Amino acid sequence: MISISRRSFLAAGSAALTAAALPRIAFAQSATPLRAATRVIDVDGRAATVFGLEGPKGQGLVLDPGQRFRVDLTNGLDVPTLIHWHGQIPPNDQDGVPDLPRPMLKPGEQRSYDFEPAPGTYWMHAHIPLQEMRQLAAPLIVRSPGDLKADRQEVVMFLHDFSFKSPEEVMAAITGGHGGGHDMSKMGAAPAPSMDHSGMKMGGSSMGGMKMDMSSMQGMAMDLNDYDWDAYLTNDRTLSDPDVVRVEKGGRVLLRVINAASATVFWVDTGTLPGKLVAVDGHAVQDLDGSRFGIAMGQRLDIELSLPGEGAWPVLALREGAKERTGLVIATAGGKVEKIPALGEADAPAFDVDLSQEAKLRAAASIPARDVQRSHMVMLGGSMQPYLWTIDGKIWGDHKPVVAKSGERVEIMFHNMSMMGHPMHLHGHVFQVVEVNGKRIDGARRDTVYVPPMGMVTVALDAGEAARWMLHCHHMPHLQTGMMTEFRVSA
Repeated sequence: MISISRRSFLAAGSAALTAAALPRIAFAQSATPLRAATRVIDVDGRAATVFGLEGPKGQGLVLDPGQRFRVDLTNGLDVPTLIHWHGQIPPNDQDGVPDLPRPMLKPGEQRSYDFEPAPGTYWMHAHIPLQEMRQLAAPLIVRSPGDLKADRQEVVMFLHDFSFKSPEEVMAAITGGHGGGHDMSKMGAAPAPSMDHSGMKMGGSSMGGMKMDMSSMQGMAMDLNDYDWDAYLTNDRTLSDPDVVRVEKGGRVLLRVINAASATVFWVDTGTLPGKLVAVDGHAVQDLDGSRFGIAMGQRLDIELSLPGEGAWPVLALREGAKERTGLVIATAGGKVEKIPALGEADAPAFDVDLSQEAKLRAAASIPARDVQRSHMVMLGGSMQPYLWTIDGKIWGDHKPVVAKSGERVEIMFHNMSMMGHPMHLHGHVFQVVEVNGKRIDGARRDTVYVPPMGMVTVALDAGEAARWMLHCHHMPHLQTGMMTEFRVSA
């Protein structure tokens, strides 16, 4: 993991600062190589072969101010693949969705990308759910001039869920032995078959003491976690051998948290370190103080931490509705790192059932005020049995596009009528959250918004390039079974 492992953080940070001081023309000399390839990681003492994205200095990429996203992507896998630059706004033909409009890369094939990246905390991943479930994902950090001037060390916290089983076996377990629903790499359209719940943590047993008296829940139980993974990873490691990031005594840290998990919502718990949330999904928010912040799949959090002096401080990611956890340790040179159990004492609560965290967020800079020219209500539906998740009652291939014209101010209201939460991600656009559960706010700017069971979230955006942009749930088993539509922008 770039600039984050205990062995390479300081060296990589120094190299990045040196690169940032080079003349702008230096970045125009050559493209940065990026390679999709298999690799072996250690999961609790057991070797596991997974996918990855190798940059010049490890997994992922760090770009400096003024550096274009000029990348040569090579497919070093033995299967076709394609990478999506999550949260960035490239030209549509570089967005990285199979056959929309460009085909996947064959084994050994290379493709070049070139666009101006937005600064902030981003990531990149295969837009093929079963491949993302095999860890084909990595950080994409684009540093700003302010990052270089700030007197703070940057630490990336890349979260994932992991299974020793193949993604196909995981999907068979989730859907009741009937395989993986869609072949999303071919953009097919077959409904997922029914699902057997046996052996899975479901419903109220995972609620962790959360109040369920909201009238909208009507006494129904939420389905928080539909699969128990073998491990939960931070920077490819579990708490049996966590990433230990050495920091300066009394210094400041910018923690860049990326939830790359396939199907797990986390609470990021900074413990005794006071935290200040300063950005979500790469976009600045008005400072929000706290020590526990929720993060759904596809989302990112930038949290500033001030270190009190000498010591070691675990920063944990708690699986919602369960005891499992992962994390890393921030430690000074003399800080003693204690053993951290992989299970907490109590279940973590469900995340943002009433959208209270989202309602507190305020954009540092709102989108310009304009009259809304087009409004859409998008209904999110589905059930655990049969395991089928829909947008406006339809799955991909039978979907109904959300339409707009380039330049229009558009509002999209997501209304979740299912008992699972859905992190909804829109390609090619940044939107602003303008309403939660009927209350208007000047909320955060995002590319991925979490819509809890029976919740309603409205986002506003200006329609961009005339093209077909994907709009989908970032829960990989939901996406694999067809929970995707398109935001079709015409000229």
